[in-house]
Amino acid sequence: MTGNHRIVVLGAGYTGMFTAVRLAHRTRRTGVEITLVNPSGRFVERLRLHQIAAGQELAHHRISDMLDGTGVTFVQGAATAIDPEARRITVDGKDSLAYDTLVYALGSSTDTGQVPGVDAHAHALDSPEVAARFAARLTEVAAAGGTVTVCGGGLTGIEAAAEIAEAHPGLKVTLVSTEEPGSMMGDKARAYLHGALDRLGVTRETGTRVAKVLPGSVELADGRTLRSDACLWTAGVRVSPLAADAGIATDAHGLILTDATLRSVSHPQIHAVGDAAAVRLAYGQLHGSCQSGLPTAQYTADTIARLVRGRSVKPFRFGYFHQPVSLGRRDAVIQFTRADFTPVRARLTGRSAVMYKEMVSSSPIMTYRYSKRMNLTTIVSKGGRATRTPAA
Repeated sequence: MTGNHRIVVLGAGYTGMFTAVRLAHRTRRTGVEITLVNPSGRFVERLRLHQIAAGQELAHHRISDMLDGTGVTFVQGAATAIDPEARRITVDGKDSLAYDTLVYALGSSTDTGQVPGVDAHAHALDSPEVAARFAARLTEVAAAGGTVTVCGGGLTGIEAAAEIAEAHPGLKVTLVSTEEPGSMMGDKARAYLHGALDRLGVTRETGTRVAKVLPGSVELADGRTLRSDACLWTAGVRVSPLAADAGIATDAHGLILTDATLRSVSHPQIHAVGDAAAVRLAYGQLHGSCQSGLPTAQYTADTIARLVRGRSVKPFRFGYFHQPVSLGRRDAVIQFTRADFTPVRARLTGRSAVMYKEMVSSSPIMTYRYSKRMNLTTIVSKGGRATRTPAA
């Protein structure tokens, strides 16, 4: 690769922002031109959207301010088409950007299309604006002593249910999930989590799924109906169809199939990071999270910088380290893990866990800030033996 190499990064979430900022630092004085494309001018801290949903005010981060001094060009608009043969991106249906290398970091959103009534009668934590509208609805429901249903027992659902219950103690909060909340944790961490939910008054409906969301209730698959004056949907995710529509090789869920260097198996000039990438290691496929997403961004920025200079690259390696879960503003539980995400005995609870979780939630913003001047790492573990052998 030579000078005037054009790199376009699609998506300015956690992974897209980190890729752009780190890449700018790693490729300075090489003639590389970097463009970051995103529909909104605001950087969204998705790790904190449950706080907005509970009525808290958070800092407003402008993408243009975060890119200040990097030399990265910011284009506010939605990518609506990719032509991988011509290497061009259509933005908002009209403007076209040419690229030599593309970083696909469009992430994921809540899947609200699989269950009837979710689109019309439930809220999701996909943007600060939607979370704020849900917070306004919560205020109305709390004033009437109503009921809130959180559908989905993953980490987002758990954190949202706890945050809402703590902020509105007069509300009846019900968490509905197919599996026991915290099932991925060890016994002691899971028991602590359930003790915190009990303390906050969060009712759990487990072992069942939601069949339909209605204006004032949630219908379960076992035939029961739960009153629900406000419904928050956190079950399942979906990705943009942009890659699949462009003929880029994807899996059944629309994630870009990648090789060991996180490049598209069908179009090697396209690198995929975060939730948009099907990244498979020897112990299994990475699941969408900031913990695994930022390392894919770091690796991709470093990989592109090496390719620009004509250097070789090594396969991506990553191991999980922890499962941090906030339980309102005054409690949390941290389950430490093996590289493959299975739990170990070590854990943190209470105030120390609260400080740990806040450090985790705050770290991306600080990482972007310092990455303008130095090469910080977000990879705590490369996985050891679990990642030495590439995936089949």
